[in-house]
Formats: sequence, C-alpha cells, structure tokens
Amino acid sequence: MRLLAPLVLPCAAATCSSGADSHDSPPVSAITVAYSEHFVNTAWDSEPRFLVFLPLVGHDERGEAEGRLARAWEHSPDYRETTYHLRTGVRWHDGAPVTARDVEFTLWLMTRPEVGEMSPGSIEAVTVVDDSTVTVRGTSDWGDRWTVILPAHLLEGLEPDSLREWEFWRQPVGNGPYRFVRYVPHTLIELEANPSHYRGKPRIERVTLKFVEGAPPLTELLSGNVDAAPGTSPAQVRTLAADSRFEVYRSPSLSEARVIYWQTDRPILDDPRVRRALTLAMDRRGLLRLLDFPDDGPLVDGPATARQMRSGNLPEPLPYDPAAAQTLLEAAGWIDEDGDGVRERSGSELRFTAIVRGYFAQPGWDDLLIQVQDQLRRVGAQMEIQVLDRGIVSQRRRSGDFEALFSWYNSRNLWFRPPTKYFLGLAGLLDSALVALDPDVRDRVYGELARVFREEVPVTFLFPDVKTWVAHRRVRGLSSPWWVDPLAHMEHLWLEDAP
Repeated sequence: MRLLAPLVLPCAAATCSSGADSHDSPPVSAITVAYSEHFVNTAWDSEPRFLVFLPLVGHDERGEAEGRLARAWEHSPDYRETTYHLRTGVRWHDGAPVTARDVEFTLWLMTRPEVGEMSPGSIEAVTVVDDSTVTVRGTSDWGDRWTVILPAHLLEGLEPDSLREWEFWRQPVGNGPYRFVRYVPHTLIELEANPSHYRGKPRIERVTLKFVEGAPPLTELLSGNVDAAPGTSPAQVRTLAADSRFEVYRSPSLSEARVIYWQTDRPILDDPRVRRALTLAMDRRGLLRLLDFPDDGPLVDGPATARQMRSGNLPEPLPYDPAAAQTLLEAAGWIDEDGDGVRERSGSELRFTAIVRGYFAQPGWDDLLIQVQDQLRRVGAQMEIQVLDRGIVSQRRRSGDFEALFSWYNSRNLWFRPPTKYFLGLAGLLDSALVALDPDVRDRVYGELARVFREEVPVTFLFPDVKTWVAHRRVRGLSSPWWVDPLAHMEHLWLEDAP
C-alpha cells in the first residue's frame, strides 16, 4: 500500500539551502534517511506513516502512553470501551478539520474484510459523540498507538477492495508533523515540516527517504549520503559503532523474540527435561554479545507484556548452566555410552535437525547458529542445521513437520503457533491472553503462560528482537530503548553540528 509515495532531497547534509536566492535565505534543516521503498509502499506496517499521519496515542521517551491526536482518554471498568477526546484545531494538510468522524471512518475501513488490516471482530462499535469525542468498543487490543487516522472527506466513497491502488497514496494528505512534497519512484520521497502541527513546526524542516535497495545502509552512511539508517547485519552495525561519527540506538522488544520451537511429539524431544537441558546449555547472553546487542537486556522464557518490561517485573530466566544440562540429560536416560560425544538412549542418538530460513544464514546470524550448535554439542546433543526457503519453512511450521525450528515469536499477538502438543493444549490460555484488555488481568494471564513455558519449555526464547538504528551524531533527540527510530519520532528531533 502506498501510504507514503517516495520523496527525497538531493542533499544529505544536516543543512542545505533551497530557492534561487539561497544567499539571502536562512539554511533549511534537512535530514536524509535510508529506507526501503517496499516498506514505504506497504506502510500500514512501517514507521514512515507517522511522519504524515497521526495515531490516537503514541509513547513518550519512557515508553509510557502519550496522546497524539487524542489529548485524553478513559477506559470503561472492563477496558473494552475507550472514549477518546481529540485535540481541537488539528487540520488535514488541505485545511479541512480533523474530527471524530475520521476516526470512525478509519476503523470502519481497517476492519473491512476486503481490506484485512484488522480482524472484523476486533472492534464491536465506534460511536461519534461529537466532533472531538469518539468511543470505541472492542474485543481485543486493536492498536490505537499504531493505527493512523485517515481523512474521511477524501476517501469515503472509494471502493475498499481497491484500497491499495488508490491514487491517494501517491500524494497523501495527512494530519501529522510533515506534509508530502514529491515522490520519485525507485529514488526518494520528500516531505516538509507542517507549520500548523499541533506541537508547533518541527525543527527539522525537510525529511527525505532515500531508497537504498541497491546499496547497503553501511555504504550510504559511511559515504555521507544519508544521516540515519536502520541496522542491518550485526557485522555492519559493528563497523558503524566503531566510527566516532555515528551513534547506535537499540530497542529490545519483549513482544517479539527469536526462538527455537521444539516439536514435542517427537520421541527425542517429548521429555521436558531434555528441552530444559538444551535451553540450559545455551549461553543466551553470549548470543547477545555475539550479535552486538546489549547483553544486559531482558531475557525471558515465555511471553511477556510491555508493561512488565517497563516495570522490570519479569521472572528470572533460566541460566546458562551446562553442568545442570548434563545432569538433566542423564536423568532422562541420555548417556554417551560409546564415547563419541553424542548421547544415546535405547539405541537412538540425541541427534535432531533444526530448520531455519535463509535469513539466519546471513553473515553474523550464521555465527549464532554455529555457536548454538557448538554449545549443544558440548553437552552431548547433535543439532544439524538445514537452511530452507521461507515458504517451505512456513509450510512445515504450519504442518508441524519439523524437529526444531529457528523462528520468530510475537507475544503481543501470539502468532506462529505450530501444531505441537503443548501449543494445542495452551490454546485456551493463549486466546485468553489475546482478549485480556485490563492490564492487570493481562499481566496475570501472561504470567501463567510464562510459568507453563518455563516448566514445559515448548519454546526456547533465545533473545528479544532488537530494533537497531544508526544515526550521525548531529541527529539529536534519539535515545535507547524507546526513541530509537527517527521516522517514528522525527517531530521531537533536531540537528546540531557534530563536535
């Protein structure tokens, strides 16, 4: 979806001049950011949408909820109904007022089956009380921090089933801190600061998204073509972190994690003592160091909520303890009887295959696979690694055709449930977590899930997903862990000459 059509300035310096009389004009504060045109053109799931459009709610530098289009809100006792009080005076970039009708229209549009951006059942009702007040009743956490509000006066009447082809996305009219200027396909998108933004005109006046599919962000940053870029491979981030011109920002997310799924129906892996031993054998903080992630970041053994992470109310993770791993394996009957380094039980070796997507075979990530393989070998378990196409891995996950699977886990949406004994048995608890809107109830349900995951270990949580951005030091206002993405927080940033 072309929520932002591509734009960019032909300069990447912190300041550049515009207009014929550049000597008489003050310098324009400008920033160029490396990005993928693919993600801009499917921007419901990418941060550039926050440059042009406002969500109802965002988060501050501490990760706490903060109003954007909504100045205030209150929940019903069961948290299923939220009343939002919108800021008055906010206008679309064409001058039309933003009203509660725009919220109603956006949520209607997003829940249309032919659009498929939200589950049709996630929102039961939207009631417009007046121009600046709207009540939303839902059955799940539909995402008021991530859903940007769209202009009803420009879009109602268009056919939802052709939404991704609407001309609107090529020249979007938003209500956020930046206004669309131009799109050069396969090259750039350019935006300018909105002087009527409710926070005041952003200090960075021009934003260019430079599409870099043909060149790695490392090259673009080192050459000075861009001022900021999302982190790619660990090796590239390591190079940039060693360069005094740049700052690396990281945000670990407990809602998303890299994990190993265990097929608990297989004889080798059906004993929780074995799965627990394999987890104890992995130096997970060492894996963080290997990837140049903060090694003091949160580690978990099961799903957790963002509130639990902010408060630090997380259970102690299983330690790195190879000796305890060997003791558990022996208690489960796995002994290295022939001295070849691989344990046996009843004539079978403790040998299994882990399937992985090509993503994990990239430089840097492949070191992780090798290190895990070596750590398991040290306790007598032989893990073979099979790299497969993404589509094949997805099909085998859905069918349960694997022994071990390196993959991704989203505990906010509790996606990617393979058909294993424990995931099928946890279906009710997992579904309860999805519909628990009261934060206290949600924390309790997630706590129960974490207890089961820790005891049964159907999944080994390797480490939280870490969002990484690299920016020139003249880009100021970014901070770890909550404000690492300049595209999501551009209105709070400014530029200074580097010392």
